[in-house]
Amino acid sequence: MTTSELPEPSGRVAIVTGASRGIGYGIAQALVARGDRVCITGRGEEALEEAVERLGADRVIGVAGKAHDEEHQALAVRRTMEAFGRVDHLVNNAGTNPVFGPLAELDLGVARKVYETNVVSALGFAQRTWQAWQREHGGSIVNIASVAGVAPSPFIGAYGMSKAAMINLTLQLAHEFAPSVRVNAIAPAVVKTKFAQALYEGREAEAAAAYPLGRLGVPEDIGGAAAFLTSDQSDWITGQTLVVDGGIFLNAGVG
Repeated sequence: MTTSELPEPSGRVAIVTGASRGIGYGIAQALVARGDRVCITGRGEEALEEAVERLGADRVIGVAGKAHDEEHQALAVRRTMEAFGRVDHLVNNAGTNPVFGPLAELDLGVARKVYETNVVSALGFAQRTWQAWQREHGGSIVNIASVAGVAPSPFIGAYGMSKAAMINLTLQLAHEFAPSVRVNAIAPAVVKTKFAQALYEGREAEAAAAYPLGRLGVPEDIGGAAAFLTSDQSDWITGQTLVVDGGIFLNAGVG
């Protein structure tokens, strides 16, 4: 979408973490397409700069850093407030999954890293957006969880545990931040991103065949869900986890 094709500014502002590519980028793209101004974060400065240019540098800023770094969290919120004057929406998308194997053999240091990045960082960003804008003015938070957080997830157990914690964090924040801030989660199944590539690379047709809707997810699928949950159309929804799974859970009772 070129600058001339962008809609009139909506007056709303969002922070989307982990958004230089993949699901986070798809969410940022959906929010920009409806007129929001957006701050995106990511670890790699070069990739972040490229994403800002693609999304539109007149409506998007990037702040590089690690999601679990508290100084980075503070900087991202501060830069957003300086650039746009408000933070209506927070989308906690940044995540990691650095290990594949049984929990019985899991290095506990790795488990701590997964929780720091996937859960504690989301709480940190939520605290900061609450203090900077949302406590007085309202808004919404969307946490990107996973179907791994609502069902057994063999060999990615640490990731699944962290996403289950993310879903519970959603409930806690929804209760505590009501009525001014709505907090919901999205639990995607496999989405075609570099992050999830190992789950389908070289066998995409086989992997997609397991889904009743006949395909894997794409970032735009999650972008659309996030756009809905940060819109006025979802104004009476909070504390919910929206499973976006191509129907894969329909197969749970088969066989």
